[in-house]
Order: sequence, then structure tokens, then C-alpha cells
Amino acid sequence: MSGSVLPDPAPLILRGQRFDASHPAVMAVINRTPDSFYSPARHTLDDALRRLDEVVDQGADIVDVGGVRAGQDGPEVTVAEEIDRVRPFLEQARRHHPEILLSLDTWRSEVARACAGLVDVINDTWAGADPQLVQVAAQLETGHVVSHTGGLPPRTDPHHVHYDNGVVADALTQLAAAAARDEAAGIPSERIIVDPTLDFGKTTADSLACVRATDRFVALGHPVLVAASRKDFVGETLDLPVDDRLEGTLATVAVSAWLGATVVRAHDIAATRRVVDMVAAIRGDRAPALSLRGV
Repeated sequence: MSGSVLPDPAPLILRGQRFDASHPAVMAVINRTPDSFYSPARHTLDDALRRLDEVVDQGADIVDVGGVRAGQDGPEVTVAEEIDRVRPFLEQARRHHPEILLSLDTWRSEVARACAGLVDVINDTWAGADPQLVQVAAQLETGHVVSHTGGLPPRTDPHHVHYDNGVVADALTQLAAAAARDEAAGIPSERIIVDPTLDFGKTTADSLACVRATDRFVALGHPVLVAASRKDFVGETLDLPVDDRLEGTLATVAVSAWLGATVVRAHDIAATRRVVDMVAAIRGDRAPALSLRGV
């Protein structure tokens, strides 16, 4: 809207790299799991390394690797099994692409410790279920993703979800408290990443409300991560299976980036890179790559 004041997102600074409104970070998903909800994201080690080459070429800034499916379906994965899935990938990723930032998707402090020196971000999608994880992030001097799951324990699907004061108010309160704990532990503000955590502990209406409120999460003063890629709230909104959710995902990305999200987690890297760069240009934060027409 002409004359509107757009949110000024807090920058994310990791290993000397800065991401802000002019260059939001695209975080690629590479799952070292045989049961990811999106089958193209299931990778053996060799396949994961091939995919790493692809996403780097397509414009990814961060690669997020996980070793355990988020949902409750599927077998239990022990700490040792999770380490065996993620550490060899991180070791080779660091060796072959030292410039790329690496994120570890885990809620377990033992797994994070086992990957010391290999990761730039610890992505705790289960809202501090392991209270030691924030201390590990501080000790390893990594970024740390704080999340909102409505109090659910790891690998729990939402059921009869209700928030007395609404999901946005609850998420703002919980995320502000989590960010304050991170700062108290010694993690700098620019490395604390706030994630409203769409789908987790939320109905579809709740996730849509959080997307609409992205600017309110930005106002907490930390870089905001939006992880919408092919999720259930997109599928339910459009009544589409996971393989057909790209357009709904990209619409969510565009709205979130317009409202100030600094990091976007994605399966479809080239399309996501183009969307966030285009939104940055429309916002006026990024110059066009070319400006020849009519000159």
C-alpha cells in the first residue's frame, strides 16, 4: 500500500555473513531421514551431498539438516542413531562447501554437542524441550532458533488445540521469553532466530493467523524465520496433497518476506530465492539486477 511503513527486520549475522531486508536468507531443507513427510526430502548420505551441491547452486544461504521426522509417525530414533545420520553429512558439507552456513535441526543437546565445530545454527523446533540445548548453543557460539509449539513435547501432533487469548498472543509471549533466556545465556540478539513454528501445536487457522502477524514477531527485535514449505496448513487451506503445495508455499513466503521475515526455510530453493529477492526489490530494499527498460 502506497505510503505504508514496512517492518524493518532485525538482521541475522552468522560467521561474518549478514542477512536482512535486502538479502533474506534462504534455508534449504535436507533431511537425513527415510520417512520425511515430503518424499523428495528423504536422503541417503550420498544423495544428501548431491542435493547439497544443487541447493548451493540454486542460491541457498543456509542448509538445515535433520535426522528425526518431526511428526509422531515412524519409528523411535535414538540419540546415537540421530548423530550417525547427521554428523557424517555435516562433516562432508563443511569440507566441500566451507562457505555455506550449516544448521542442525534437533531438540537434543547431546546431538548438538556431538556436532560441535560443524554447525552455525541449532534449530530447536521443539521449544526448549531439552533445557540444556540453549547452553550448548551459547557454548558453541552458534545461532539458535527459538520456537513455539503450544507446550507439546517432541514428535507430537496437535490435537484439540486451543489458546485462551489466541495463538498469536501466546506465541509472542512464549517467543519473547525464550529469546530473553537465550540472551541471558549469552547468545547475541542477532543470532537468536524467532520461529512462530507453523503447523506445530497449531490448527490451520492458527498458522494462517501467525503468517498474518509476521510483522508482530519481527517487532520482538530478532530475525524471524518462517518455515512454511509444503506444510499441512497450506494443504488444508487449498485442499491439496503435499506434492501440489508449491504455489501456496510461495504465497506464504511472499507475504512473510513483505512483513519482515529474515529467514525462509524451503524445499524449493530456486523458486524461493526468486520470490524473496523480488519481494525485497518491491519493498525497496534491493536494487533490480538490471535496470535497462526505458532508459
